[in-house]
Amino acid sequence: MRRIVLASQSPRRKQLLENMGVTFVVAPSEFEEYLDDTRSPEEVSIELGLGKARTVAERYPDAIVIGSDTIVTVHGHQLAKAESDEQACEMWRLLAGTENTVTTSIVMVCKDSGAEFTSAETSTVYMKPYDAEAIEAYLQTGDYKDKAGAYSLQGASHLIDRYEGDPEAILGFPTSIVAEMLDEFAQSE
Repeated sequence: MRRIVLASQSPRRKQLLENMGVTFVVAPSEFEEYLDDTRSPEEVSIELGLGKARTVAERYPDAIVIGSDTIVTVHGHQLAKAESDEQACEMWRLLAGTENTVTTSIVMVCKDSGAEFTSAETSTVYMKPYDAEAIEAYLQTGDYKDKAGAYSLQGASHLIDRYEGDPEAILGFPTSIVAEMLDEFAQSE
């Protein structure tokens, strides 16, 4: 099996991949992220995941590079990571009492072989109604940082009514898809 590289600095993705027993190195991507409300979250998420993986594959051409991206969508608007408390607060105002979707892509790229595998999984999260005081209390935890939609399933659980879908996909790294793709890579070699 080829060397595996995780093109992400996300501690959650790193931990989930470690929990799978996979040996890998971390090489965060410098790929510029963007959102595009005119396209589906699945398309954008896969394109961003591919961009991240392909960028890192330039440095590791013989490795299997795993890229991933997560997009939260509410009222038709895609939300990335909040860059400030103010942005996080605005996202939380939009999310209060609503249903939002969380789309996570997993992509694997090997530059030398030209192989690319892509997948995206969408889950639904139902937020409880909450007020400005609850938003401020959550912001004070700092849990929103480096998370699409400015929340995490575990950190904001008291503000989430329920969810439908794979909790690992909501966390940003569905290990069942990762395992399937690694098997596909092994079989394609």
